Amino acid sequence: MKKGLMLLMACLLVAVALVASLGCGAKEVAGPTGPAANGDWWPPALLEAGSRDQSGTSFPSYYPSYSDSQQAGIWVTGTGTVTVVPDLAFLTLGVEAQASTVAEARAQAAEAMSAIMAALAANGVAEEDIKTQWYNIYPVRKWVDKEQVLIGYRVTNTVAAKIRDVDNAGVVVDAVVEAGGDLTRIQGISFTVEDPKPYYTQARQEAILDAIAKAQQMASVAGVGLGRPTYISESGGYYPRAVPVPAEATMSDVTTPISAGETEVSLTVQMVFDIVAAQ
Repeated sequence: MKKGLMLLMACLLVAVALVASLGCGAKEVAGPTGPAANGDWWPPALLEAGSRDQSGTSFPSYYPSYSDSQQAGIWVTGTGTVTVVPDLAFLTLGVEAQASTVAEARAQAAEAMSAIMAALAANGVAEEDIKTQWYNIYPVRKWVDKEQVLIGYRVTNTVAAKIRDVDNAGVVVDAVVEAGGDLTRIQGISFTVEDPKPYYTQARQEAILDAIAKAQQMASVAGVGLGRPTYISESGGYYPRAVPVPAEATMSDVTTPISAGETEVSLTVQMVFDIVAAQ
């Protein structure tokens, strides 16, 4: 009995000694010095993993600095635009026929489209520059005494044609209308350049120079130095300009006036620059 009591007392004395030893060795770790010391956002796990106290122990090297933030740096957008004279026209046209039977409507549409194809070829449009975009046959109904009654069928055939001689676009339109007659449908015409790459190169250069100039101005006004670019992204591009063809112009003996005019190749770049100490 006495031996058991003495053993229990000995264990208690050892435990008390260990607790006292740990308490004497404890050291209060101060938070980081500098700008970050003013906030409470330091993760406890990093502080417990060997943060530097005010006497000089280092913080973990993997903790992100201000420059690692996605919002750090000078962010700018630059635009480059090049004026271009189009050398290619896209004409979207077709035929639409309606008759009491599918066979009759199809035959009318086929005859009109064949005449239009011949007119395109006669005016310098190559076969490989003509592409069918839409062909459809569907029933036509109307309401009679609160009921839908079938009155016939409609056939639609639409193609897109490249006109490489832009100055001849009006002549081509007139020839198409004459060939297809009242079944002709012209949806519009647009202009572009066949090889836009050289203009993209020029617009891209202008966009980057524009972004750099903006970043230099921002750094100067803010009183900081402009570092190297850390991010460059490109967006935007050239889109053809559509020109509607007036229906009344195609019905006269005067050539339909169509002008390609000028269009623009435009690119936008976004750049991010480091902020460094002002010189």
